[in-house]
Amino acid sequence: MHRRFLQLSQICHAAVLVTLLAFLSGCGEASRMPEGTGVGVAPQLPPPVKNAIPTVNVATATGWPAGLTPSAALGFTVTAVARDLDHPRWLYTLPNGDILVVESNKPPNDGVVSSGMRGWVMGLVMGRAGAGTPSANRISLLRDADGDGVAETRSTFLQGLNSPFGMALIGSDLYVANADAIVKFPYQPGQNSIFAPGVKVLDLPSRINHHWTKNLIASRDGSKLYVSVGSNSNVGENGLEAEENRAALWEFDVRTGASRVFASGLRNPNGMGWEPRTGRLWTVVNERDELGNDLVPDYLTSVQDGAFYGWPWSYYGNHVDERVQPPRPDMVARAVVPDYALGSHVAALGLAFSDGSQMGGQYPAGAFIGEHGSWNRKPASGYKVVFVPFRDGKPAGLPTDVLTGFLSMEGNAHGRPVGVAFDAKGALLVADDVGNVVWRLAPRR
Repeated sequence: MHRRFLQLSQICHAAVLVTLLAFLSGCGEASRMPEGTGVGVAPQLPPPVKNAIPTVNVATATGWPAGLTPSAALGFTVTAVARDLDHPRWLYTLPNGDILVVESNKPPNDGVVSSGMRGWVMGLVMGRAGAGTPSANRISLLRDADGDGVAETRSTFLQGLNSPFGMALIGSDLYVANADAIVKFPYQPGQNSIFAPGVKVLDLPSRINHHWTKNLIASRDGSKLYVSVGSNSNVGENGLEAEENRAALWEFDVRTGASRVFASGLRNPNGMGWEPRTGRLWTVVNERDELGNDLVPDYLTSVQDGAFYGWPWSYYGNHVDERVQPPRPDMVARAVVPDYALGSHVAALGLAFSDGSQMGGQYPAGAFIGEHGSWNRKPASGYKVVFVPFRDGKPAGLPTDVLTGFLSMEGNAHGRPVGVAFDAKGALLVADDVGNVVWRLAPRR
């Protein structure tokens, strides 16, 4: 009797969830702005929209049917380097051509979490979008020995990690950014696995972990690491004391162990890259939610030492977010305007700069960006990889689609692109954390 009652309860609970999500998906008006107006160096920003129930438009994660792949840009072909991974999020190409793939998801709650209806609904939304699975806490190594773009071997390179994300190799040290700390491991070229214990070199903010992904990039001389640390909230609703040293890029001195906040006011920075012509650091940032379909644009920006980019008090320069109390006009006055808008709610995560020699030379200098895709916009945005052309070290022109087809005609998600990186031959690799595939985009022969 108890088992039957439990089964009935589970069925009823599932029915309630389906009904609620269907109801929420019908809430909120669709965007009324012409496509492309919120993109580029001078985006149009409409007035904020405030609704009791924000727009919810969840693309249900379904995976890729047999024989179906994303759609490549004209003149390119897409193949699967590896399939049947477990939530692949980030990529790193080692000097010998081996590819490291982080298989990871959010850590268990380790502190206060968003409570009430909003927190509950967010859990439902993320589960439906494919983000509710336990973390594999693993880095796998893919090796394409014959150079045909498909990995012949796959090995567990590192395991027992804590929601890992970013990686950086400096000399013979491999640094991995867990959700709560940077850990260092010894690395020798060609090895299939690392069994040596990691050494923690820097604690990272981890309480609440609203945005848990911590990315890494090494300076060109290998003396420093830059670390992305997202906010603990949408706009500070968990208390600004919980945001200390969050929503920022950190700088870590590899030799001395000293660390500092390099730039702040960046709600959820992820991908980072060095622009080839100027050598400046750039990042992509996920901006805030619940101001309507067309606010706030996620963006690509250069990062200035000591600069403040607005979060949580303002967005895109001096556009004040009145939800944040008390107001701080002094901080708003400091806010730097980002360089380039990518569109609202696209969830830009991956970033890889090209000097024009990669991808068979068929793209000029610029940035390839993995857009994970929206859950709160009508129509859906993102769910693709785009290219932003650069001229003289700055964005010049609108983004073009490079890899699309991640959404079905019914609006379900076959996949969601996250990290992007170049392989040893200059082809673009894309981690797909819903399709559980690493894709390879290369010029058609």
